[in-house]
Amino acid sequence: MEPPVPPQEQPPRPRSHTVTTTSSSFTANLSASSSTLAYDKEFLRTVPGLLMVTEIVLGLLVWTLIAGTEYFLYPAFGWVMFVAVFYWVLTVFFLIIYMTMTYTRIPQGLCFNGSAFVLYLIAAIVDASSVTKDLDSHNYNSWAASSFFAFVVTSCYAGNTYFSFISWRSRTLQ
Repeated sequence: MEPPVPPQEQPPRPRSHTVTTTSSSFTANLSASSSTLAYDKEFLRTVPGLLMVTEIVLGLLVWTLIAGTEYFLYPAFGWVMFVAVFYWVLTVFFLIIYMTMTYTRIPQGLCFNGSAFVLYLIAAIVDASSVTKDLDSHNYNSWAASSFFAFVVTSCYAGNTYFSFISWRSRTLQ
């Protein structure tokens, strides 16, 4: 028997002490974009800013007036409650986006304002047509007030839809 042949030994390679780091474009963009977030206090002085604040305040009134009643007994008021709360939350979200100037990185709110206008209009009509003393005279005043404020919020969303359309139109013509 022959003894095993030792494997060929190679001389050790010299190790480099240089460390190379790279950064991806994602991290570069992330660090650049996060440092450019700013607070735009002037937005609240514009007509769209004032309309958003009005939508938040009056939208809160709409859903609190309905939430204080036995709305769950009547499906029409459940729909109004859904639309009011859903768009109230989204409007607060969009106000934060506009105040932090994040909207420069995302598409404008034309679709949001347009859908809010259409669904709030439907909800306001449903709300107004469902308010009768025959249902529950105890909740009549709250439901009537919520109907009124739903139409006011609808007109605010219509105004913001108009301003969003004008903004979108001016960008597409450039």
